[in-house]
Amino acid sequence: MYLLSRRRLTETGSTFSKSRKMGSGFASWNLLLLLLVMCACRCGARDLYHGMYDHQRSQANNLDGHDDGHQELVHTKEVRAHNPSSSHVHHNNMDFSSMIFFTLNDLKVGRNMDVYFQERDPSVSPPFLPREEADSIPFSLNKLHYLLEFFSLQPDSPRAKAIEHTLRNCEIAPMEGETKLCATSLESMLDFAHEILGLDSDIEVLSTTHLRNSRSIYQNYTVLEAPKELQAPNFVACHSMAYPYAIFYCHSLENENKVFKISLAGDNGDRLEEALAICHMDTSNWNPNHAAFHILGIKPGSHVCHFFPAENLVFIPASASTSNMM
Repeated sequence: MYLLSRRRLTETGSTFSKSRKMGSGFASWNLLLLLLVMCACRCGARDLYHGMYDHQRSQANNLDGHDDGHQELVHTKEVRAHNPSSSHVHHNNMDFSSMIFFTLNDLKVGRNMDVYFQERDPSVSPPFLPREEADSIPFSLNKLHYLLEFFSLQPDSPRAKAIEHTLRNCEIAPMEGETKLCATSLESMLDFAHEILGLDSDIEVLSTTHLRNSRSIYQNYTVLEAPKELQAPNFVACHSMAYPYAIFYCHSLENENKVFKISLAGDNGDRLEEALAICHMDTSNWNPNHAAFHILGIKPGSHVCHFFPAENLVFIPASASTSNMM
């Protein structure tokens, strides 16, 4: 968690621009470093694509209910029925990246969940560009050919397809009740958060805190203590997207949602001191083929919860209180 005032945000953006000009290594996903921007990339924008994950999926719309026209849904060849009490899973033919969904019934002390937490390598995470440089690079699907030449990418390469997918997601109209922005710089992300939460408001920045003891990314986790619900009237969720430099799909949803901090322990000793999760209480406007409905064995309209990957951020008012879930 990190507290930021409007003045601090402005100073942060300024610090980033100065820091990058000096050249001080690569930006990491560490939350404090991310928001204070104490590191930046020495290289020019044309060279950044080398740090983009080939396997990274654009998760924003997969998490929050857009239909097939908005995203490529994560499907599995075999989708298991949701069984929170099971401590054993069958790994054959399963795409683990969809195993992040659960229901409120799972949020009980001692309850077990099979969860995927994406492995990260901060040393190759794409860095933010300062707003001035980011704004000078087209960010539009109709400029895809230019962008692929700009980043020296072959059209059929995995990186090129990831760029196209991100641009498509960012240009799709928002769902009903959704306000969205694909932030191309730290400054634009923070400005959007303040536009939603209040220009003069102090805000807190939250992220999943993962203490990893091994390289395991999919296993059974146990809820260690009563989850804490954040009593926030509104929030902004920002999801990292696959792109040569840092892009965040940021959005706010008007319908009822609940945000939780959850303490988890994995079977192999992994610990998540604060696993951040959100529960969407009304999914009636979600695509009925969404992966969450298949995995949980429920129908549209039911509530759906999901964990946030560690590199995703949630902005809430600093005045928000917490309460233990009963």
